[in-house]
Amino acid sequence: MAEASPQDGGPEQQGCMIGLFWIERDRVCLGSPPVEEDPGVFLSPSRLSVGEGEHRQSWPWADVTDLQVLDVPVRSAAARWATRATAVVAAALNAWGPGGPSMMTAVVYAGGDQRVETPVFSGAATAYTQREVDLSLGLLSHFVRGSASPAMLTQWWQENRPADVLYSAEREAVLEGWMSPLM
Repeated sequence: MAEASPQDGGPEQQGCMIGLFWIERDRVCLGSPPVEEDPGVFLSPSRLSVGEGEHRQSWPWADVTDLQVLDVPVRSAAARWATRATAVVAAALNAWGPGGPSMMTAVVYAGGDQRVETPVFSGAATAYTQREVDLSLGLLSHFVRGSASPAMLTQWWQENRPADVLYSAEREAVLEGWMSPLM
């Protein structure tokens, strides 16, 4: 894949999936970026937000007591490859179109007894590896505890701007790099 320039909506506009995160130049989404009326979950260095505009709920990280992601699609490498192969063959035969991304659920606990649950779409084409999920959830727990910031993700994006979709082993390596100083 050729690297696109900023004038044609290149990598700065496209973003990149690393684990449970969709990373762009100026924002981080949990799961894939929202479309149309999907609420979306956004992680900034100072706040966690659900939704946009007038329907937005937002909390400083100090008020967030927990952030969980439920229903994460996890499959072994063999199962992910079999699913991809089936989708490609079916699409080539026009038998059926590949399904859309899986739905996950983000649950935010904040300010004592506040609990907000919202759907988010998976950023993975078929599923995540268990290692990707474990590392992503570990990183989320560091955001909640204040021992890490989502700024490290956007900083990584600005330094690397990958033009291609990263393979699961590459995504795991990036997550491990983020987690290693935190352990």
